[in-house]
Amino acid sequence: MSNDERPDLWFRRDGMELRAVDSGPDDGEAIVLLHGFPQRTSSWDLVVPLLHAAGYRTLALDQRGYCESARPRGRRAYRLSELVGDVIALLDAAGLADAHVVGHDWGAAVAWGVAGSHPDRVRTLTAVSVPHPAAFLQAMLTSDQLVRSWYIGLFQLPFLPELLLTSTGPRTEKALAGTGMTPEMIERYRREMVTAGAIPGGVAWYRALPFASPRGATAPVRVPTTYVWSDGDPALGRGGAERTRHHVDADYRFVELNGVSHWIPDERPVELADAIIARAKG
Repeated sequence: MSNDERPDLWFRRDGMELRAVDSGPDDGEAIVLLHGFPQRTSSWDLVVPLLHAAGYRTLALDQRGYCESARPRGRRAYRLSELVGDVIALLDAAGLADAHVVGHDWGAAVAWGVAGSHPDRVRTLTAVSVPHPAAFLQAMLTSDQLVRSWYIGLFQLPFLPELLLTSTGPRTEKALAGTGMTPEMIERYRREMVTAGAIPGGVAWYRALPFASPRGATAPVRVPTTYVWSDGDPALGRGGAERTRHHVDADYRFVELNGVSHWIPDERPVELADAIIARAKG
């Protein structure tokens, strides 16, 4: 079966059905792609063809809370351990002993968790934008990261975040544009997040943070790792970026993209694909 004919990969976990967009050469090494908030699998659309051209198969997971058939109720259902478990279930469903794992934004946090708790299932790790969780926590105490992360506190409130994020007013559009989103990205956000009803599930990831296991979330990573960070990211500062290397006990590379916003896969797909491929090749 060619990659054009391969259907999406559906699999079950905890009574839910999750979906991964499975494409690329049948015999290529697998790269699992984990999107962040507030995006879905389409955030990888500019990166995926470049990975296919290099001979890799890609599995872009539509994660819980986002996928229409995987939106459990309650904050605890969105703990990091559950999100990590979804990735392991994807590997099992695809018949893969291991894979290269790539994550952006919240997807990077999940990728760090997968690599830290299941190193035998991860060939290589490429984390995009979000630093190692332990480095992030340290930066909260020693840099401007706490100020940059003000929205995490806002998202703990009931109702208000959903109201703000689903608003169709100009203030919401201006706020999204302020993060670096283009008009095309904002339209995709409205279609795939707001209209599709994915906002509550995405916000639930933030509300589950108080239930995260500190030990599990901050475990050192012992697989070959590349961390890609952009100096124009309003949400994630240099403090966590520079501390990440201290939490990787394996070959480590730091790729800094200058003049780039938070949305690296959309804004610099070629440089990101190059970093992923270079890491996968060792």
